[in-house]
Amino acid sequence: MKCETLIRVAAYSAATAIGAGAFGAHIARGQAVDWLHTGAIYQLIHAVAVVVVAPRNRISAALMLAGATVFAFSLYVLALGAPRWFGAITPLGGVAMIGGWLWLALGSRSASVGTIDD
Repeated sequence: MKCETLIRVAAYSAATAIGAGAFGAHIARGQAVDWLHTGAIYQLIHAVAVVVVAPRNRISAALMLAGATVFAFSLYVLALGAPRWFGAITPLGGVAMIGGWLWLALGSRSASVGTIDD
């Protein structure tokens, strides 16, 4: 995926996170508030990280973005009433986010590790 595309999707992700956080702060009740808050925090942090990381390491950025999306959206659908078993998907997003950070750590040792040429 091109760097510009990653940054564009990260911007949409950040906007979604802000909307989810606002929904959680002003409309949601009960456990839904915590799920929305947690999803929004992780999604927003990783959207910003993708904007910073994408120009240097697109694989890491893509893992972070995919992981944050899966993680946050699984919590968002739980907050909207999905069955509790749907929460089993959440850790998959967490693993992808961790993978993105580890790929970045390994890629920082060499400019050629983890990059994709256009």
